[in-house]
Amino acid sequence: MTRQTALSPPPFCVLLGPDYAGKSSALDQLARTAPQWQILSVDDTHLAPEHALVGRLRRNVVKDVAPHRSAWSPEFFATLLQTAVVHLRDQLLRTDAATPVVVDSYYYKLLAKCRLFGAPDSTLFAWWRSFPQPRRVIYLDVPPETTWRRSRQGADLNLLEHYGPQPAWDGFRRYQRDLAKVMRDEIQGLPVTVIEQQDRPETTTAAIREVLTHEFG
Repeated sequence: MTRQTALSPPPFCVLLGPDYAGKSSALDQLARTAPQWQILSVDDTHLAPEHALVGRLRRNVVKDVAPHRSAWSPEFFATLLQTAVVHLRDQLLRTDAATPVVVDSYYYKLLAKCRLFGAPDSTLFAWWRSFPQPRRVIYLDVPPETTWRRSRQGADLNLLEHYGPQPAWDGFRRYQRDLAKVMRDEIQGLPVTVIEQQDRPETTTAAIREVLTHEFG
């Protein structure tokens, strides 16, 4: 396997969307049915055993930092999430140049989460933005009404998916609206394909596969 440099990453696209948009389900299905594309994600199902630390750190941010915001600075919060950002970059640059890659959210969503946590724009974020950019972003545009239902009316939410101490429709709707805006601002200027809400997960995956096939050839 050929190790890449920052100037020659493999061809890659990013799958992006709000919380509960269906990214994880689509990526799981692509991993099973489209072995010609490598999936990079910090979800536990896509982490190698030696990279389990990345998943533990993300869960601990939700469990130990989010409930005690006054005890931690926004910069500390961003520093912890940076482990996931750098891991995705490192894995991208380790991928063989001949293998197209689909990256789950890349740094765009994590940066947006940091901004909503209160982290100011900084040299840290400028460094993230210096990472290789994708050929295309595929954005799953799913409205909060649908994602709220998928979260079982808030029962499955964590504190980094809504405003307020407890899950509620208004706090979720406002947070997801702001999250979408920050992510959209971050990817402006990049080629973006928007996939609207589909009736079934299989239909969403098929639409994503069509874009990737066109992009990667």
